[in-house]
Amino acid sequence: MNVFFADEQDEPLPADDLRRMAEVVMEEEGLPASSEVTILAVADDQMADYNERFMSRPGPTDVLAFPLEQLEPGRVPRPPVNGPPLNLGDVIIAPAYIQRQASDREVTFDDELALMVTHGILHLLGYDHIEEVEARAMEHREAQILRRVGRTRP
Repeated sequence: MNVFFADEQDEPLPADDLRRMAEVVMEEEGLPASSEVTILAVADDQMADYNERFMSRPGPTDVLAFPLEQLEPGRVPRPPVNGPPLNLGDVIIAPAYIQRQASDREVTFDDELALMVTHGILHLLGYDHIEEVEARAMEHREAQILRRVGRTRP
């Protein structure tokens, strides 16, 4: 698994833990070993800009996901033989926002951060939470994956 991580903000982050969390999600979903994902950590003002520009919502948010493929939950895409690796897309996180959210939810920052990385990658894989049934399925999958690494889902 190839996890590209860029940190463009000032909050201290466990970069190796984030990379490993992304790898676990991709492994648990059965993706090919050559699969790629990018995680970008940004400040609240940059996240607010992305949220407004791409989602038409004001203010910052915890995580945004920008898939490169239209995938279906639970269906493992197979890259073409001798073709490029499967690139899932980009997950953008706002650590300062996530820290406040963790405090509000009375969970650890590391648990909330792991959830946001998991949540973002599952979005790249076609999971969603618009409909109640989809939301329950996504939350269940998040909890399964987080348990594997000793994290909890608030």
